[in-house]
This record gives sequence, structure tokens and C-alpha cells, in this order.
Amino acid sequence: METKSNTFLFEKDKEWEPAGEGAVRQIMGYDGQVMLVKVRFEQGAVGSLHTHPHTQTTYVASGKFRFTVDGKAQTVSAGDGIYIAPNALHGCTCLEAGVLIDCFSPMREDFLK
Repeated sequence: METKSNTFLFEKDKEWEPAGEGAVRQIMGYDGQVMLVKVRFEQGAVGSLHTHPHTQTTYVASGKFRFTVDGKAQTVSAGDGIYIAPNALHGCTCLEAGVLIDCFSPMREDFLK
């Protein structure tokens, strides 16, 4: 059976799911090859250092974040992007409340209920 989201997903119809202390997420589309996830952070929230086998790209839609990827730290803000290779150790701290748009390939099966 093929795993995929509905074609159209509306923010107002999607519940925010817990994504760690001070962070919530909405899955905004996926199939077996790709997944788009919106993550909203409160100021001071931490995305703990972690790894996963997925390629990840992240777009900073709003706010300011301090990202660490494979030991390199950089502050990013609205309009910036981050590329995270598979199995790279990465995490972030939210400096100013904001939203990240994450794209994973392949999809994060662990995010589906």
C-alpha cells in the first residue's frame, strides 16, 4: 500500500503535534520519497542534538536560531536555509520565536502516528 498525504493540507485543519519542549509541528505533505514539516519554536526552545538517516533541508520562515551541524555553529534568521546531510549530528536553539520549514528525504516514518 502506498503511503502519502492528502493532496491539499490546510493549516487551519491540522493539529499541532508536540516536537519537544517549546516546539510543535505540522506535517504538511509527504509520500515515501519526501516530507515537508512546519515547526514552530518558542524563544529559548532547544532542538536537541540528534542524527537521522534522512537528508534534511530547512528554511527559516521566521525568527532567529542558532544551529549546530557537525560541530559548526551558525546563527540563521528569516530567509536563510540549512542543508543537513544524512547522519550529521545537528540541533538548534531558538533565539527569537519563529517557524522552520523542514524537508526530509525520504519521509520521516517516525513522524507519522
